[in-house]
Amino acid sequence: MTVETTEAELQPASARQGPDKADAPSRAERFSALAQQHGALVTLLVAMVAASLSFDTFLTGDNLENMALSSAFLAVVALGMTFVIVTGGIDLSVGSLFALGGVLAAWGSQYGTAVALLLPLAVCGLIGVVNGLLIARSGLAPFIVTLAAMLGARGILLAITDEGSRTYLVDKDSFFATLGQGSLLGIGVPIWITVALFILGAVVLRLTRFGQYVYAVGGNEDAAALMGAPVARTKIAVYALSGLCAGLAGALNASWLVSGVTILGSGMELEAISAVVIGGTLLSGGFGFVSGSLVGVLLLKVIQNVINQIGSLDSAYQQVVSGAFLAVVVVAQTWLGRRRRVL
Repeated sequence: MTVETTEAELQPASARQGPDKADAPSRAERFSALAQQHGALVTLLVAMVAASLSFDTFLTGDNLENMALSSAFLAVVALGMTFVIVTGGIDLSVGSLFALGGVLAAWGSQYGTAVALLLPLAVCGLIGVVNGLLIARSGLAPFIVTLAAMLGARGILLAITDEGSRTYLVDKDSFFATLGQGSLLGIGVPIWITVALFILGAVVLRLTRFGQYVYAVGGNEDAAALMGAPVARTKIAVYALSGLCAGLAGALNASWLVSGVTILGSGMELEAISAVVIGGTLLSGGFGFVSGSLVGVLLLKVIQNVINQIGSLDSAYQQVVSGAFLAVVVVAQTWLGRRRRVL
């Protein structure tokens, strides 16, 4: 029996509403949807206003640029993580892939910018493909597969750096270094690259058939398969994309630091997951958007910057605040999701 796939069937659940509800949603329903989609943005704006009123140096050009630059690398990782989580998966390997990508880029920079960029993309993307194959074709749990990849990537990193004792440097006069340290119209090149990637990611997720498949797989995998969506290929693609984003972020970070630092990336996977969830993407899959993930990253960086500006607080408080905030967001998402189903 052949099952035909229609455009409407592959839309996210939030977009497939009956005519009556689509035409006249209730006030409570609209509020729940807005809170779930834009709650992080409102919180970010409130936090920035409060910080600007409390600290004179918060809204200075240097401070804002430093926050944007430090956010850029995590944001690229979170972009790939968004696609994975929308399918209902998880990727714990991105922190190690970020560090591995940086070291590979620094080592490859001696052979030119092309090698410095393509080598980490190829290696980290391949690891992402392997993750996707094991998850999609073998039915293994994403948590276990990506945990193994995290340990394996960190092992490769230690092997090529002599247990972390060797640090590869990037020529400060090379074009590769310009990607991380250069600026365009007074804004750092990594920031421009990040913005461009998020625009591309938003277009792919919301306006392409692949994006519809991503939502369909996360909403109901069995139903997506019955409608003809390529479930296995979609899963492989999103994990490959996550690996590519982590490798690219590591390469950009290496060009910014002009070195491949081996100790970076520890805990980055948790930061990326936190940013994506805080931005409104459901851990259960089927709902999310890349702009929310960018807002989540910025919110985490604003919290970190405020704690640094206070001065009397240890940096560990940033983890405490971020963890507490994440718990609140997950509880709020669960409540809003149940409320929308009831409505």
